[in-house]
Parts: sequence; structure tokens; C-alpha cells
Amino acid sequence: MIKINCLNTQHELECPFGMPIAEIAKKENIKLDHPILGALVNNKVRDFNFCIHEPCQIRFFDITSTYGSSMYSRSLYFMLYKVISDLLPNVKLRILHSISGGKYCALDGYEEEVTPELVAKIKAAMQELVALDLPFTRLELPTPEALAEYARHGMDEKSRLFQYRKRLYTSIYALDDKINYYYGFLVPSTGYLTVFNIEKYENGLLLKMPWPKHPDALSTTRRHPKLFSVYMEYRDWAEKMGVPFVMDINEKIVGGEIADVIRMTEAFQENRFAKIAADIHDRGGVKLVMISGPSSSGKTTSCKRISVQLALQGYKPVQVSVDDFFVEREQTPLDKNGQYDFEALEAIDLKLFNDTLLQLMDGKEVELPTFDFQQGKKLWLGKHVQMKENSILIIEGIHCLNPKLTAAIPDSVKYKIFVSALTSISIDSQNPIPTTDNRLVRRIVRDHKYRGYSALDTLRRWQSVRNGEMKNIFPYQENADVMVNTALIFELGILKPYAVPVLSDVPETEPEYAEARRLLKMLSYFKSIPPENIPGTSILREFVGGSQFSY
Repeated sequence: MIKINCLNTQHELECPFGMPIAEIAKKENIKLDHPILGALVNNKVRDFNFCIHEPCQIRFFDITSTYGSSMYSRSLYFMLYKVISDLLPNVKLRILHSISGGKYCALDGYEEEVTPELVAKIKAAMQELVALDLPFTRLELPTPEALAEYARHGMDEKSRLFQYRKRLYTSIYALDDKINYYYGFLVPSTGYLTVFNIEKYENGLLLKMPWPKHPDALSTTRRHPKLFSVYMEYRDWAEKMGVPFVMDINEKIVGGEIADVIRMTEAFQENRFAKIAADIHDRGGVKLVMISGPSSSGKTTSCKRISVQLALQGYKPVQVSVDDFFVEREQTPLDKNGQYDFEALEAIDLKLFNDTLLQLMDGKEVELPTFDFQQGKKLWLGKHVQMKENSILIIEGIHCLNPKLTAAIPDSVKYKIFVSALTSISIDSQNPIPTTDNRLVRRIVRDHKYRGYSALDTLRRWQSVRNGEMKNIFPYQENADVMVNTALIFELGILKPYAVPVLSDVPETEPEYAEARRLLKMLSYFKSIPPENIPGTSILREFVGGSQFSY
């Protein structure tokens, strides 16, 4: 008998050696708000088939946890893959990126228009699989056998990718007559996947999935034409470069071609900043360039690179940070937990901010404050600024696309930019890399290097950061005149050597250990890239150091 500390019930129990956790949940009558999907066993994510062989602590989870939500999403991917393979055997499913509460999916090789009839047929076939309650079966095979199976099923991407991940055994999942792998655990069977929808979106499909906070319902689909356009632009460019998947980058590294990929990628991004500066010049009358974006999107470097390009257009950029206009600490609003909510719009001294901008635009000399975060107050250090005829204000902050931030300034003199790291490279055709993962790895590296934070510190804060983004940033992103993708297709290979040691230090005793393991596994598919070829003006220098800009 093995002793187990069940955190759901807060008591110790005993079970026979080798008992699956599914049987433990049944034996102990563990009840959650929704069906149990798996458990954290010593802070490692495990599926229902995992067997207990040593004393441990265990916490069962459902779809309301990030781990359960991810299992649910991956299982929907597999179910959609099977349906597309059955209905359209000559079509290749591409699961691309998140948008409007779902994942946008392309049907490569399908030359006709995606019709409501086709969408209804796909949805009906998926619902039939749910009703059949077919199991997702996980197999562990010697890696050569697994690679052969992937090749036999036409999954060249996976067989090429696993060559760079040196493991004796490799996993394969089976659903009826189809195999695939989704780089993480799946739910026990299709019968668990009761909440989903398939809709037409552009000329593809939108796989709608429940969110952890609202697992019984789906969000209303809204169009995001600017965001979608940027995603498609970078997808097409990655295809043109011949690097849509991780194994393509790995092969460029092995073949000694990665320096060329880096140069072209950086040039492509610089060209975007140059076009923005030219558009601002051609538009005329712009006095404020407003730059917003989520955490670790590269806002600061984007601000500096756009300033350089504007100088080439004859402007004299004047940079103003919204963060210097925080209200005094005692005036900062509190969140529902009674903590200071620094990401609330009300944390900004809106009157002072607008008055300062109006005076600057009127040609007056003004003194800009510097906010001291340790003291929690604005300091007046004699930083005087005055705009000239060819000056232009560059303003960076998370609220810059919220009209309330600059309510006193007419829209006619504003140019609004949204920047984010919209990851354009995928692990393979059905496994996109979430944009949030790209930004989280960036933040872990930067926080450790410049702020002395451990990966554990950053992981603990991340959900709060994400909550603030969902409330204060993303609702306003379509207000932008232009969107900029700051993700670089090679960047996770650069970040890997910096991130892996820091993530490896997260102790097993902490709940965040499971998330650290997930990120380490994702990074394990990338070959490392030395940073020597990264230019000093690159967005990545904001995170790994060596930038030619001062921050």
C-alpha cells in the first residue's frame, strides 16, 4: 500500500501499488464542479491512466484549470483532425492561431469555398464522435518505431522533428483508426468534449472552445480584421521563407543557413517600421504616435525603432512614457483582492497627462515627471521638454489604444499602433505555439536578467498580468491604425539557452513546477541558436541584452 496526500480532500489515503489515478478518484469519490480530466501528481501533470508507484501528493483538476483546459483543447484538435481526414482525405488541416475565442484552422488543398453545408457536416461528424465516446489511447514506442509510424501516416513534420529530440521512447496517441501527437496529455475519451463549435471564419474554420472561467459556454464570435490580416501576412511570409515549422528552423541551423534567416527576418521587421513612419508622414497632421501592446511584446524597442524611422522622415521624436504619470501610491485603485491595481486606467493621473500633452502640442515648455516606483510617487527632476515645428510625440503604454487615456486630444492628430509577439511558427501543422508562450519565455528571460526575478516569481505573476491584458489591452486592439508583429520566427532558439537554466530551477515543491516543465518540453524541440548574429537593434536585445538602445 502507498500513502497519498490528496489535496482536494485534505486528507491522507492509501492505495495499492500501481493503481491508476482514475480509480483513486472513483474510490475516494472525488467531486469537482466539472468532470475530472487528470491530476497534478507531485506537481507533474498526469492523465487518468497514470499509475501510482510511490508516495505522493495529488490534486485532481477539471477544465477550469489551465492544465485541464489545455487537455480539452488538444483533444478537440485531434477530433477535428480525424473528421477532416475522414471527410476530406486529400486535404491537410492546419491549426494556426487563436482568435475570437477559438483557433483558426485552414484547409490546405481545399480549392473550393468553405460553405455552411461543409461546416455543418464537419460539426455533425464531431458530435457523432462525442456520442460514440471513443477513447484517446496513448502508446509509448521506441523512437525509431514511432518515427516509422508517423512516416507511414504521412506525418513527415513529426518524423523530422523528433530526430532532434533525443529520446529512447516517443509517444503516439490513437483515436479509432487515426494517430497523432499533441505534445501533451489528452482527455480520456471523446465523450468528455461536449462543449465546442465549428464556424466558418474567412475561408477557413474557427474551432470554438470553452474558456476555463466559463467552461459551459462559448464566447460570441467577433471579427478582428486587422489582427487576422497580420497573422495571415506573417504565415504567408514564413511559408515563403520555407520555415513554417520548428523542424524547418532546426534544419536551417544544422545546414548553416540560420544567419541568412536571421538577417532576412530582421530586415522584414525593420521594413515594417519604415512603412509605418512613411505612413505617418504621408498622412500629415499627426502629433501623437500611441504605442500599446501586452507584456513582453517589445513595445519599448518598437518605440525606439519607430523613432529612428520617423527621424529619417524629418521628425524630431519626443518620447513620453505613460508610466511616469501614475497617481501617488495611496491613490492607486485596489483590485477585488485588496491589492494595488497598477494596470487599471484609474492608476494613471489622466488630468495631468492630458494637460501635459495639450501644453506640449501648444508649443509650451513643460516639465515631465519621473515616477519612482519604490517611493510610489512622482518626482520632479527638472526634465523640461518643448516641441518644435517638426516634433512628434511618441507615447508608449498599455492604455494607449483606450480612448479614455487621451480623451482631451482630438483623434485627428493621433496615430495608434498595436504591437504583439504573434508567433508565426508552429511545432507542426496541428500544433501552433501560443502567442502567450512566446511572450512568457521572453518575460522569464528578461525578468531574470534585469530584475533579479526567478522563473518561479514570473510564473506566479503571469496570470495576474494576463488578467490585466484581457481587461485593459486586448479589447482595444482593433482601434489601432496598424498592428505590428514583433515575433521573430527564430527567436525561441535564441531564448532557449537563457530560459532553460532558469526554468530548471523551479522546485518540484511548487505548483508552478508543472508549468515550468511544460515550457521546458516545448523548448526541447528547438535547437539552440547562438546570439552572435542578432543585430544590436533587434527586439530580442530588449530581453537577452546587448542592445544598442538604452532602456
